[in-house]
Amino acid sequence: MSEAREVTGSRKKAPMREVLAEAAFQLYLERGFERTTVDDIVARAGVGRRSFFRYFPSKEDAVFPDHESCLADMTAFLDAADDDSDAVEVVCDGARIVLRMYAANPEFSVQRYRLTREVPGLRTYELSVVRRYERTLAGYLRHRWSDAADGALRAEVVAAAVVAAHNNGLRSWLRSGGEGDAEAAVDQALDLVRRMWGEAGQAPGAAEGDGEVVVMVAPKGAPMWRVIQRVESALRDD
Repeated sequence: MSEAREVTGSRKKAPMREVLAEAAFQLYLERGFERTTVDDIVARAGVGRRSFFRYFPSKEDAVFPDHESCLADMTAFLDAADDDSDAVEVVCDGARIVLRMYAANPEFSVQRYRLTREVPGLRTYELSVVRRYERTLAGYLRHRWSDAADGALRAEVVAAAVVAAHNNGLRSWLRSGGEGDAEAAVDQALDLVRRMWGEAGQAPGAAEGDGEVVVMVAPKGAPMWRVIQRVESALRDD
């Protein structure tokens, strides 16, 4: 009986998180992010303030309610990957987990993209989320390339390239209003990363000469988010 109650309780928590996130997002669209308070959100959802903070530490977190579970899915996928597989292929497949999350709800994803373009604070928060995905991919690559002298460096560079390529294709789809094939756009961008860094048939880190090369220059000591922006710009201009 106690086990049944626990299961029932866990089922009630997931819908409440969704109700709060939906109420918050509706208000952000109606009133604007800055003019919406936590009190407004809980009033719309019909719950108390304590309920909101049980699920979301801040208003910003309510804009990105699905990233925690997506990051957990990516981590589990990488943990289960075969050590004999192409490491670059694995992280590209890991990035597609994020794509599928966005593509599962195009209308919400497009509205969120537009909202983050309008609110600088949300853009900053989004960059911190992107960085978490990048660190997860880099951690996997560091493990796979731990025996290589430049393994740690290569892991950071390839992870940044995968994230930049994924985001380039994803944002192209979002800017179109969610029209077209999101997976095709991301696959095209990730293919550049695979051609440059893929391990199949070559030494790790050695690029074949039959593909186009994108050169990106960043100031020494530039923060990683700036490097990612430069890579995205290079891909977009290619």
